[in-house]
Amino acid sequence: MSFMANPGEQVTDVALTEDRLIVDLADGRTISVPLAWFPRLLHATSQERDNWEIAGAGYGIHWPDVDEDLSVEGLLRGAPAPQAKAMVS
Repeated sequence: MSFMANPGEQVTDVALTEDRLIVDLADGRTISVPLAWFPRLLHATSQERDNWEIAGAGYGIHWPDVDEDLSVEGLLRGAPAPQAKAMVS
């Protein structure tokens, strides 16, 4: 099954707390996932976390300081980063 991009699923804002990644989408939804799913972000400084940019025509987020890239598709599917899955196993 392939993912069909929906214009409403474009990123409009990103926020990080001590334990959550929160992503607002153009259609009004908000995705909130555990920051532990993304070890690079979890261990980043607040300055590094705050330095994000919208990528992939609006369907992704990039943190240049920690070389992390996340897609809306992955967030909607509830897909942790591969290294986070390995840590749990």
